[in-house]
Amino acid sequence: MTPEPASSTDYWSTRLREQGLRVTHQRLAALEVIDHHPHSSAEEIYRLLKRAQRVPTVTLQTVHGIVNDLTAIGLLRRIDLPGKDSAARYETRVGDNHHHIECVRCGRVEDVDCARGEAPCLLPSDTHGMTLLEAQVTYLAVCHECELTLRKETHA
Repeated sequence: MTPEPASSTDYWSTRLREQGLRVTHQRLAALEVIDHHPHSSAEEIYRLLKRAQRVPTVTLQTVHGIVNDLTAIGLLRRIDLPGKDSAARYETRVGDNHHHIECVRCGRVEDVDCARGEAPCLLPSDTHGMTLLEAQVTYLAVCHECELTLRKETHA
């Protein structure tokens, strides 16, 4: 049995090597940012990296390349939420069957565990001969904070 890595840097370094990718400062910094800020877009990841000055020379194009590469090898999950202006978001929670809930006012996104557990959660009326892999569900809602704001605006 492999011992647990001592830090998140060790963990992500090990995972990158297992997938055959070089361990770079930019990849490690991006993984750590996404791990601490799940459901972030590439633009948000870029801003967080720049603000923390973890990788001061990183470009937005580089961040897009990193999230695409890490999604392709399964270290990140890409989330495409409904809405024509919704940017893809990324998270490190991969390999399980969970869904998302999004506040339609402020855009906050949270994980929702699947009620059934195994994939796919929903079965279509016709698979057209295809083998089902996954069903993506996004619940649209209003978060508690936005609901309070709406109530205040209504009573004002």
